[in-house]
Amino acid sequence: MFRRLQQKWKVNFTRVVLILITFSVGGSLCGYLGRKLLVATLPDLTLKSPWWWVLYLLLVTLLWPLCVMLISVPMGQFSFFKNYLGRMARRMGFGKKAAKTKDASVRQDAV
Repeated sequence: MFRRLQQKWKVNFTRVVLILITFSVGGSLCGYLGRKLLVATLPDLTLKSPWWWVLYLLLVTLLWPLCVMLISVPMGQFSFFKNYLGRMARRMGFGKKAAKTKDASVRQDAV
């Protein structure tokens, strides 16, 4: 498993371990902060309410990139996560679009 991640991310074993630690600590921090924020802002909602879970999932989805970036700084993995989250944003339709190649622009002009 570690070898496959090393090849996919093009990093050494130590960086794979640091990246996985960053993912786990960032995700745990995100869940913790999401719950605390939700309880602080909406104390009347309980865990039994379906709205609590909907709001919690939405909040965690928005908090996760921030938590992971925050944890990546002391772990020394900021550049990896900056690139990782950038690729993720592009796949979801956000962020900068990939530049068109010369061949694609030439083909468009010919049409």
